[in-house]
Amino acid sequence: MATLGHVAVALAAARLHAGRAAPSRDLVRRALAFSAVSLAPDLDVIGMSLGVPNEHALAHRGATHALILGPLAGALVLAAGAFTRRLHARAAALVTLVLMSHGPLDAMVDGGCAPALLWPWTSERYWAPWRPIPQSPIGLYLLSPRGAYVLAVELALFLPLIVFALRTRSNRA
Repeated sequence: MATLGHVAVALAAARLHAGRAAPSRDLVRRALAFSAVSLAPDLDVIGMSLGVPNEHALAHRGATHALILGPLAGALVLAAGAFTRRLHARAAALVTLVLMSHGPLDAMVDGGCAPALLWPWTSERYWAPWRPIPQSPIGLYLLSPRGAYVLAVELALFLPLIVFALRTRSNRA
């Protein structure tokens, strides 16, 4: 998947965390933080350049795409909140959901390798029964006609989340 779908989820989480009346700078700060969380599982692409075999848990869409990482990251946010004596329950819940969304979204891609959603219990990789998201070209190849097509499809699929995230106080009905 290109990053647009993952970022759309992060933007929606930032809006939920900030609230509808949040100043733009607060929303931007939260959007950047949730985007980093949402994209973090794809740091495993480093293994491709290091020669990690596709079947390995550290390969792309391996352990970093496991569902269990969401609750673990949420627990870290709660622990950080306890350490700083500030309650971060909403942030912890949203970090959990954002991180847990990454693997299932990648399971909806029509190519590449399936994610290891249930790692460490099994290294089996799972595809979703419905796979509407086209496989994205990697790196600078995203700037190709194929990359433009993938981004357009993702924009169409994730437009409701993007609209929700970008709504402002003046959009009240």
